[in-house]
Amino acid sequence: MINRAQYSRFIKSEALKLGFLFCGISKAEFLEEEAPRLENWLKKGYNAEMSYMENHFDKRLDPCKLVYGAKSVISLALNYYTDQKQKDPFAPKISQYAYGDDYHAVIKEKLNQLMQLIQEGIGEVSGRSFVDSAPVLDKVWAKKAGLGWIGKHTNLINKKSGSFFFLAELIIDLDLEYDLAPTKDHCGTCTKCIDACPTDAIVGPYVVDGSRCISYLTIELKNELPTEFKGKMDNWMFGCDICQDVCPWNKFSVLNTEPLFNPHDDLLELSQRDWQEINEDTFKKVFENSAVKRTKFSGLKRNIDFLRS
Repeated sequence: MINRAQYSRFIKSEALKLGFLFCGISKAEFLEEEAPRLENWLKKGYNAEMSYMENHFDKRLDPCKLVYGAKSVISLALNYYTDQKQKDPFAPKISQYAYGDDYHAVIKEKLNQLMQLIQEGIGEVSGRSFVDSAPVLDKVWAKKAGLGWIGKHTNLINKKSGSFFFLAELIIDLDLEYDLAPTKDHCGTCTKCIDACPTDAIVGPYVVDGSRCISYLTIELKNELPTEFKGKMDNWMFGCDICQDVCPWNKFSVLNTEPLFNPHDDLLELSQRDWQEINEDTFKKVFENSAVKRTKFSGLKRNIDFLRS
């Protein structure tokens, strides 16, 4: 391998072999256009109690402050879409991204494998992997790398595969051939996601007030749920898929091929009554390797009780 184009083709090929849906590459540089947007979003308090969003402002905008000598940002997408549903239509709902094993662990392992393949196939390359756990603007980098456009609900949308996928990055100190043609915005005049949000969290096209988002309320919020949202949660107890479910582009979603994302045996079978009577032992059994552990038993019980009240 003697040039950047060959290196890039090699990396993309290995990423697809590992099961990633997409792989795109962009130059590691300061995100000048994002600085005022992020600053304005924070000033309006849309991050709510997610105070960590205010930390490391400069690192969120400059990958070179995260990885010494960074040259390239490799953006990756891993599909989690499934057509399996909870059996009881009256049961409290859980976002499908949390049906199986915790995506942090699943993707981190794949990133580690990809980094090893890069070092074996190219040579001495250094970098870091990121899976939704560091100050990296995943969607912005994915857009720059041509993986899709950021929709009015602020999720990344791909014209061929919708939006039911996770995003992750490898930031490395190797010059590569960059994808220089970001995807055009194909939302058009559609406002289905804005119209469908029961808590009015999408306060305008491409702007979400985190303090009103059901995903924030059921996962990030550690205090009691505000009474203003009683009757408006659409029976979601962990996360929310509404804005993606109504998006016309998700008619192109394809079933994921990752066995670790298969739902736990008991998860989809639990009835409304089962959830209302759930105890800590059942919680630990069903969510042993799940991202739902993030909210803890007490948090999930709080959410379920709120839906009943």
